[in-house]
Amino acid sequence: MEKYVVRQPILDRKKEVFAYEILWKNDSDQANDKDITAANAIDDFFYELNNQKFLDGKITFITFTPNLLLKNIPKMFASNRLVIQIDDSVLVHPLARKIIYRFKKQGYQIAIRDFEFAPRYFSILDIVDYIKIDFTGMSESSLRNIAGMGSNMHKSIIAYNVNTPETLDLAVELNCDYMEGANVAQQFSSKVHRMDHMQSNFFQLMVAITKDEPNIDEITEIVSRDVTLAFPLIKLVNSAYFALRNRVQSVKQALIILGLGQLKEWVYLLSFKDGSSDYPEELLRMSFLRAHFCSELTPYVADLEISKSEAYLMGMFSTLGSLLEVPLEDAISELFLSDAVKSALLRQEGRCGTLYRLVQCYENADWKGMTLCAQELQIPESILTQKYFECVEYVNNIWRQLTNPYDKQTGDSESLEGETEITMEDFHQ
Repeated sequence: MEKYVVRQPILDRKKEVFAYEILWKNDSDQANDKDITAANAIDDFFYELNNQKFLDGKITFITFTPNLLLKNIPKMFASNRLVIQIDDSVLVHPLARKIIYRFKKQGYQIAIRDFEFAPRYFSILDIVDYIKIDFTGMSESSLRNIAGMGSNMHKSIIAYNVNTPETLDLAVELNCDYMEGANVAQQFSSKVHRMDHMQSNFFQLMVAITKDEPNIDEITEIVSRDVTLAFPLIKLVNSAYFALRNRVQSVKQALIILGLGQLKEWVYLLSFKDGSSDYPEELLRMSFLRAHFCSELTPYVADLEISKSEAYLMGMFSTLGSLLEVPLEDAISELFLSDAVKSALLRQEGRCGTLYRLVQCYENADWKGMTLCAQELQIPESILTQKYFECVEYVNNIWRQLTNPYDKQTGDSESLEGETEITMEDFHQ
């Protein structure tokens, strides 16, 4: 049996990632098999789960079975990095409950899933830090009662399975502290009214463009990792101004057609945009991760009707509707994308659509759906988790560069890749 691990973001009220929950494939309903699956997942991916690259420095929520608690598996993680998540199976196990109290004394935080109004749940509330409420498995009245009770007892409330605008509205109304769901990052973007380029990414683009000998591959990489740059670029080049006979379908092709001179003008115009408004960081990260994941899987797909660069754009533009606050069909109608990519994004049709669906299934921990897609595409399932980890690590590394362009210790700006610091006056010369 193949092993799959995925992280799902838990966002706070500011739309920022507070933590990641680690989910893995579990095909069994037997307690012992669940223990084996969980233990193998933790053991096989311990390095990735316990380092900065995969979790990006965030704390981790992991559900532990009674047997894993009795074997002290949580001790593999530092107490300030792990939230021990428990469910009813732990509450009815007397030894496991005692172990939970011991972990609490050692500094670990405790989360309880699927709280119910029952004595066994109330008896452990004195050590519980987080109450996780399933927003698809309970009535609205029950959700209101539990959220209200938890808040009154000064417990942090996490709404999970927040997968629709309706459940998001209810979670916000109930004043939940954190939210999690298959598409929670996209739901949180509902207040974003325009796409703003990331200032640090924009700074790197300016540096690359003003070099004595600009490198087209470097510029392509910078633009390709930010949907808010790639979208207006391709839209501009495909506009009536250029009157192209054949529309461009990749960032590099658009840059070559635009030319260095006009590219500088385009960046100059972007420099006048107000970059102070909030942008949905996790949604931008998701677009980048999907783009990279789609692209990395294309060599393993037999008879795929799109290129690797088109697969990249498919993943990147999959979040465009949420970023622009319009239906995805309206958003991508302004782009010249192949019919295969459009059909994949809008209706998940064709082998291209199956690839897109596979990526979505993986990020949503829909292991059954993922397996069916992989089999249809003839992708070896053994490479999926490896590629996912590689893509997450790559995206996290890039994100740290984008969001930390300055030396926090000195407060001085650092030149990128040995380049000297530039000013806007230098740039406009």
